[in-house]
Amino acid sequence: MAAPQILRHRTPDDLAHAVAARLVTRLVDVQTTGRVPSLVLTGGSIAVTIHEAVAGSPAAGAVDWKSVDVWFGDERFVPAADPDRNVGQAAQAMLDHLPFDPARIHAVPPSDGDYGDDVDAAAEAYADDLRRAAGGGTTPAFDVLMLGIGPDGHCASLFPGRSEMYDERPVVAVRDSPKPPPTRVTLTMEPLKRAHEVWWVAAGEEKAQAVHDALTAADVQQVPAAGPSGTERTLWFLDDAAASKL
Repeated sequence: MAAPQILRHRTPDDLAHAVAARLVTRLVDVQTTGRVPSLVLTGGSIAVTIHEAVAGSPAAGAVDWKSVDVWFGDERFVPAADPDRNVGQAAQAMLDHLPFDPARIHAVPPSDGDYGDDVDAAAEAYADDLRRAAGGGTTPAFDVLMLGIGPDGHCASLFPGRSEMYDERPVVAVRDSPKPPPTRVTLTMEPLKRAHEVWWVAAGEEKAQAVHDALTAADVQQVPAAGPSGTERTLWFLDDAAASKL
């Protein structure tokens, strides 16, 4: 696993623009090799700011957005139009503003979609989508996987001490989540450890202790964010507040 690199920025806005610039460069680099890059997005307020920075980047035109596969590390299992949906937030901030191919935006089925309120079926459908993209494996080796971290050390929708932490399936349903909404779908630890590059993004003093714990070899069962790292590179994009306990 790659040793983590800490990239500290003064403000959340500085952080977002730094991530956006690096992401555009990374996608161009992958496309230069002739491959279609795979990108995993996260949710949360800092993610929205990053997505807006990507959409507004003067270098965005260098990317062939029609040839980028977009995935989500987790999703809130709510109706398609619910503002809590990560895919909806990403669409409003970035996906609808750049020429992505809708067929390459891989969204978790909503609770009013083809599988109704059967969250297990929705999770399995997402797992099937990942398997198809992996060409026989369980999940692709994502080029860039973005993750946020909660004040409790959770990442994606993997929360401390929960059974989902031990699940060997690539995608699972989460019920009675300690953070609302209570029902979710998430990638599990195995695919979160297979990305070429894992990019952590965290802003705010309330994240500082969790960031410290994740970077100091904490027990992954108690601090899930201590688990995922890139096979080639692990980057922690932090603002000064989130980095204040390092």
